[in-house]
This record gives sequence, structure tokens and C-alpha cells, in this order.
Amino acid sequence: MKTKILFLLLTALALNACQTGPSARDLRLARATMEQNIQNEPKGNYFVGRRYYKVDYKMWGYLRAPREPWIDSRLVVLNEDRMLAPDRQLNTLGSDNGYEYKLFGRFSGEDVYEPASNATYPEFVLERAQLLTKKPGPIFKSRKAFDPKERYYPAPY
Repeated sequence: MKTKILFLLLTALALNACQTGPSARDLRLARATMEQNIQNEPKGNYFVGRRYYKVDYKMWGYLRAPREPWIDSRLVVLNEDRMLAPDRQLNTLGSDNGYEYKLFGRFSGEDVYEPASNATYPEFVLERAQLLTKKPGPIFKSRKAFDPKERYYPAPY
């Protein structure tokens, strides 16, 4: 009997050690912290951008205004005539997937057709980029959103 209990206890510990990501509680805490940080952002003439790299797609990522929630962000294509995107400057396309930036520039008012998704996205003329963090809070519910090879692009929540 003691052997069975010991086996069950060791199995439970081993399964717990194999956990492959943050717990639901950890995600809720990280999200709450991120939402509080958004409310404390300084006002200004900039945007907050979350790089969202997908191998098959040519959009850059999500942009939102300071103090605005991610649910109000827009998936954009960058116009790099004035400045290259940070990963393109380093010649390491997609190496900054998931990073968060302070972006300076403007929306051109044009939409750009992206053939892989068969959709159009607003064009953002990039003038300057400043890295804010390499490990920002979670803005997607699905883990599929983080895989650059997955042909999936959900809206942030």
C-alpha cells in the first residue's frame, strides 16, 4: 500500500515538473500588471507596438495609442522608407517576435494588401523605434499565436 501511495506521489510531482508554461493564475497576474502599466503610460505623440512575426505574412504587428487597451490595437504593415524595422536593421527577420516597442511615426491613410491573408492593413510610416521590453505581458489567449510558423493571427484581448 505504501508503495502505491509513493508511486502516485512521485507521478504527481513528475507531472507537475513537466508543466510547459505559466499557470492560469500567473497569466491573470501578468495581465493585470500589464493593464495597470498601460494606464500609467505617459501621454505623447507615439504608439506602442507589439511585434507579431509570422513566416508567411508580411504585416509587422499590432499598434495602439498610449493608455489604450490592446483590444483597440490595429494589425499594421510598416512603411520602412524612412527607417527599417528593428529586426530588419539587424538582418534577423522575426528575431524580435513578441517584443514591445515605442514607435514614432504616422499612419499614411493608405491600406496595404497582404497576399497571404488576402486582406488589407493600415500602413504605418516608421520614423523611430525604441525597445520597451523583450518580455511584455500576454495579449493573446491562444498559444498558437506565438508560433511564427502557425498561420494564425488572433485579435488581442
